[in-house]
Amino acid sequence: MISPEELAQRQLDAYNNKQIEEFISVYSNDVVVMDFPTNEVKISGMKDFKKRYDELFKSNPNQHAELKGRIVKGNTIIDHEYITGRANGKEAEAIAIYEVTGEKITKVWFVR
Repeated sequence: MISPEELAQRQLDAYNNKQIEEFISVYSNDVVVMDFPTNEVKISGMKDFKKRYDELFKSNPNQHAELKGRIVKGNTIIDHEYITGRANGKEAEAIAIYEVTGEKITKVWFVR
């Protein structure tokens, strides 16, 4: 059985390598991406999820997320990342919270 932390690392590695199929493989078909703390839904379902990240990878081929820190508590993972190589030239910090059910990431929150 794959651990929640392994899922988080797998998706981060695939994100950095722009491997869309590997990236989406760790997410459930009914994945939901929300803003934290409002829970405003930004993406709902695999079709929208894949489309959004496929476009992101194509428009930002040099984008890279460096893991600055990770907290694991049960089925919840909190990653602190530093994003570089964006097409707009701006660097950014990101905090992502992943919730794992079974062996898939089912929910993601981005701290805004």
